[in-house]
This record gives sequence, C-alpha cells and structure tokens, in this order.
Amino acid sequence: MATFLYKLGRLAFRRRWYVALIWVTLLALAGVGAATASKSTNNSFSIPGTEAQQAFDLLEQRFPGNNADGASARMVFKAPAGQKITDAKNKAAVGKVVGELKGPQVGQATDPFTSNAVSKDGTTAYTSVSYKVKSNELTKDSLDTLKGAAVHGRDAGLTVETGGSALQSMPEGGTEVIGMAISAVVLLITFGSLVAAGLPLLTAIIGVGIGVSSITALASTLGLSGNTSTLAMMIGLAVGIDYALFIVSRYRAEIAEGREREEAAGRAVGTAGSAVVFAGLTVVIALAGLAVVNIPMLTQMGLAAAGTVTIAVLIALTLIPALLGFAGRQVLARKVRKAAPGEDAGQGKPNMGTRWARIVLRRPVLVLVAGVIGLGAVAVPAGSLVLGLPDDGAQPANTTQRKAYDLLSDGFGAGFNGPLMLVVDAAKSEKPKAAADSVVRTVKGLDDVAMVTPAAFNKAGDTATITVVPKSKPSGTETENLVHAIRGEAGDISSKTGAKVLVTGATAMNIDVSQKLNDALLPYLALVVGLAFLLLMVVFRSVLVPLKAALGFLLSVVAALGAVVAVFQWGWLGSVFGVEETGPIMSMMPIFMVGVVFGLAMDYEVFLVTRMREAYVHGERPGEAIVTGFRHGARVVTAAAVIMISVFAGFIGSSEQMIKMIGFGLAIAVFFDAFVVRMAIVPAVLALLGRAAWWLPAWLAKVLPNVDVEGERLAPEAQSTDDTDRELATV
Repeated sequence: MATFLYKLGRLAFRRRWYVALIWVTLLALAGVGAATASKSTNNSFSIPGTEAQQAFDLLEQRFPGNNADGASARMVFKAPAGQKITDAKNKAAVGKVVGELKGPQVGQATDPFTSNAVSKDGTTAYTSVSYKVKSNELTKDSLDTLKGAAVHGRDAGLTVETGGSALQSMPEGGTEVIGMAISAVVLLITFGSLVAAGLPLLTAIIGVGIGVSSITALASTLGLSGNTSTLAMMIGLAVGIDYALFIVSRYRAEIAEGREREEAAGRAVGTAGSAVVFAGLTVVIALAGLAVVNIPMLTQMGLAAAGTVTIAVLIALTLIPALLGFAGRQVLARKVRKAAPGEDAGQGKPNMGTRWARIVLRRPVLVLVAGVIGLGAVAVPAGSLVLGLPDDGAQPANTTQRKAYDLLSDGFGAGFNGPLMLVVDAAKSEKPKAAADSVVRTVKGLDDVAMVTPAAFNKAGDTATITVVPKSKPSGTETENLVHAIRGEAGDISSKTGAKVLVTGATAMNIDVSQKLNDALLPYLALVVGLAFLLLMVVFRSVLVPLKAALGFLLSVVAALGAVVAVFQWGWLGSVFGVEETGPIMSMMPIFMVGVVFGLAMDYEVFLVTRMREAYVHGERPGEAIVTGFRHGARVVTAAAVIMISVFAGFIGSSEQMIKMIGFGLAIAVFFDAFVVRMAIVPAVLALLGRAAWWLPAWLAKVLPNVDVEGERLAPEAQSTDDTDRELATV
C-alpha cells in the first residue's frame, strides 16, 4: 500500500492542475445538485420492532387523515393572582387568543372551556393546536401566528406560555465557524506558516462541502431526514482537518531531511497517507456500524457521515499533495525556509514530545497506574447511569417551553406532560366496546395512574384509543414502571376479550427507544471493536498493540460517560457548563459516543503508533522507537486533539440540553483519549512490553496481508516519473 500511495502522491504533485480541477468540478456539481434538489420532507422518527411504533402504524391505518405525525403545540393560560381563568374577562381573552390560531397549516385549536382543559382550581387552562404538516415543514407565518397569539394573551393580563413539537427548531448554526477559527489559530501555532495552516482548512471545507451537498441533493430521492447532514458536517470537518494535518506535517518533516519537494510529497502520502487510510477505515466502520441499532435516522446519519469521511480520506491522498505543489516552500516555517537544505532548523534541544516520551520511559509503571486510576475514578459515576430522552422539562428555565411544562405540572399534575396512549385493536373481538371498557377498568386499578379517559373508537368501530395520565413526570421511573405494568396486563386482556392492547405516545416511545439502544450497545460495541481489532492487527502486525488500543478506548469512553453523568445527571459543576436542569442521560449518548469517539480515537492511535512501528522496523530499539514516534507525532496529534476538542466544546454553549450534552461528552472523551490514553498510557504499556509489543505468531503472520503501512519497501530512488505514470495507469 505504501508504494502505491507513494506513486499516487507523486502523480498528484506533478499533475496538480488536473487534480485540483477534478475536485473543484465535483464541488460545483454537488453544489448545483443541492441547490436544484427538492427539499426532503421525511423527518419521521420511526423505531421498527417496538410496541410504540406498532401502535403508531396501526393508528395511521385505522384512523386515516388524523395527521398523527403532524406538529402540535399546547398553549397554557394562567389567570392573574386571585382570579380564575373562568372569569368573564379572562375567558374572553382566552377565546380571542384561540380564535387567532388559524391558518392554512393549522388543523384545529381546541376550546379549553368545552374540551375539559381547565384545572380543578380554575386558575389554569390550555388549548391544543394541531397542524397538518410536520414541525420541520411549518412556515414562518405559522410560527409567527402562534407566537403572536401568545403575546396578545399576555397583553390582556394573562400568563401565556407555549410548548410542543411546533416550537422544536434545528440547533443554531455558527458553532462550526467558531471551531474553524480555533482550528486556524492552532494550525498557525503548530506550523508557523499561514500557507501550511490554510491547507487543512481549505481541504476540509471542500470535503465537507461535497459531502453535505451530496446528502442534500440525494435527500429527497433517498428519503433522508432533514438532520442527516448534521453528524456528517461535524465529523467531516474534524477528520478532514486532522488527515490533512497529518500529511502536511509529514511532508514538512521530509523536506527538513533534505528531500526534493515531489519526493517529499510522495513519501508523505506513502507513509502518513497509509495511516490516514486505516484511520479513516476505523471511522467508517464505527459510523456505518450504527446500522445494527436498526433506528433508520441513526443509520442514515452514520452512513452519511461515513461517506463524508471517505471523501476526506480521498482528498487528503490527492488534493493535499497537489496543493503542496502549488504552495512551494511557503508551506514551511520561515526558519526552515532560511535553513540550508538538509539542515534541521530545530536542531539543538529535543522538542516537548521527545522530553515527555523519555519521562514515560523512565517511570512507565507510575504513569500507567496514575492514568488508569485517574480515569477509573472519573468513570465511577457511570455506574449510576440512567437513560431517557429529553422533553420540555429539560429546557432552560427561561424558555417558554419549560414555563409551559411547569404550568401544566402545577395545574394538572406532573404526569400531564407525558400522557400515554393506549391503542385497543378490537378487530378480532366479538364485543369491541366491552373489550375497551375492560381495558379502562384494568388500567384504573394500576399504581401511579392519575386519570383514564373513556375509549374513543374509529368510524369502523374496530379500534379505540384511550389516554392514560400518570401521576409521575414523563422521565420518572414510576412512569416507566406503569408502561411495563400495562403491557404486562395486555396478555390477560387479549385472552379474555380477543382485543390487543398497545401502548404508545411520546413517553412510551422514549422508553422503547432507550430500551432498544441499551440492548444494541453490547452487540454494536463487539462489532465495532472486533472489526477494528482485526484492521489494527493488519496495520501494526501485532496482537498486543491492537488489544491495548481497544482496552484504552473502552477506558476513555467509560470515563467520559462518568463525567457526563456527574455533570448532567448529578449536577456536579452544572453551573459551570450551563446545566439548569439535571435528569436522565440522553438514550443515544452511550452508543453515539462509542461510535464517534472510537473512530476518532483510532486516528491518534494509528498515526502515533505507526510512526513508532516505522522506526522499529527500520532498526531502532523499542524504547528508541517510542521516542521517535513522539518526536515526530506528538506535536501534530496534540494539535489535532485540541482542534477536535474545540469544535465539540463549541456546542456546550447551545441552549438545547441534548446538543450541550453531546458537545460536552465528545469533547471530554477526546481529551481523555488523546492526552491520557494515547499520550500517557500507550507509551507506558509499550515501554513495559518492549519487543513483545510487536510480537505476531508465525502462523498469523502468514495469514495476515502485509500492507506495509510504515513504508518499509519504499525505494524512491528506483522510481522514475515515467514508471509512476505507467503503473498508475494500469491500476
């Protein structure tokens, strides 16, 4: 592989105009496709195989035209202190507000005084607004009407707050710009050259532009959801900068050793490019592996991000050497440009990476024990992990959604914000109404039930819906127990009446999603780690190095989950990170962190340890190889980690609890993995193992392909320009 990539790098360097033109053309085509493509309207969140989804599908069949997946809003009214909402003046104000909730996208807005939507103390009422379209399809006029009606209610002296899916909005943009700005500063400090700092940023933008534009262009055709490109943009930007950073750094090192520019570009792509290929493969495996969870939205996001990572790898292997050809010696730092060819401008004292490696080699046991104990201590809170999905109760206290949530809880009870919907399929029952009545009586006798509404049948009379209001809040364990209790009674009801009872609704769906993700975590972890283990065995031709990499990753992920639990579930340092409301950890967080962090962590492992392996196979002793790896790789890995941490940390400032949690979790996970695991634990373990670290059984060495990632077989002096062109033309 190294030989092929070496030739590819030299060819791209010489034919740089053609290579640049190809990538610019691809960007333009993707941009035109995105601009002319119709907007995707698929924003559904289906969970195949769950009872909540089965009930939802049954509702669509038996209650046609009810817009079950349409947006909804709940506007809550509270009378001034000492007054009732039913007082003539307040009642008229509520009626006027409800009358304003009209428009082409509005299905209906209920009258609180005729729909039994007034609290027992008479101080609070609400109207339910249903829409004919999904929340992502609501126009600005519809949202302005909703917000304007609330303002008019407040002008009349009422407290008016609004919640519901209609107010759900996409995360605010701009965080990626902050990440890019921080990345530019880090790259400038790392390289000491504006040109060198600009190359990774430019190629990352091109790669993300092609990837995200392609996703947008294909969204309608493939039925992709509107947020599919979110993960692709985040990951594509991070790895695009990192991969380019690795190759540019190696190119500069080759130039510093006195090689000609074309030769340096070829060797950079042949060595660092090999590491980029395998690092990219681990990321693709981790992201594509999200398909095993069998949640369509998660699968789409994973595959889209994997495609963007693939583009980032191809750009690093071809466009980077081409741009290095255009850049000339301006890609080098000023002191290097002034130095004589072959002279090491940094000669004199060892760099920080070299000094740190020598410290670890002197005290490997101390460093290893300190790193493991430290991460183990941080991981302790993970044992108390409680999973759930956020609702309006997790919103910041100053938002109208949170205020509406609290008003409903105060006026109607905590469970009113998360009612359960029972779907009674009585098509095979001889007495459908009697069966539905039996369900109502049974559920009323269960614990934690505040209210059960009478059954409402469809026109055919074979299916009914029953609303159950729990006493506990939607995210409470009591509510989850109630869902399981109802489902536990479903078997007896079916045997007695012939009717099938299904539990659905947002709360039940959240419970099912959490359970599905929890069940999929171990199989997903085994798949991703297992495949990556085999891949790393091929890269390093070792058994213990991949094993150490996998165990180190698990330690960093569990520690990161512990930090997330401590901050977002326990509330430790919550005020520092803007956490106003503690609660369950988002259900997708563990599996999301496993997939994303594993792929990104292996970037550092592959790049850092490949440099050590390269030095080892070229004759250095194990300890010397570790120092060489850190001398050449520590600075660039540190820069890559700081860039990635900065990008993810930018999301901590989001007002959305879910986005804030993802940003914090990914940032702290990359910090632990890059600086504790890869920079401390890895060299300590390799120092203790010595030559055994690179041991591979003879029988396995014959089975595994030798891909020559470290470029052992590179012989640049034997490669002519003509030979390169001819051999690549036949590939």
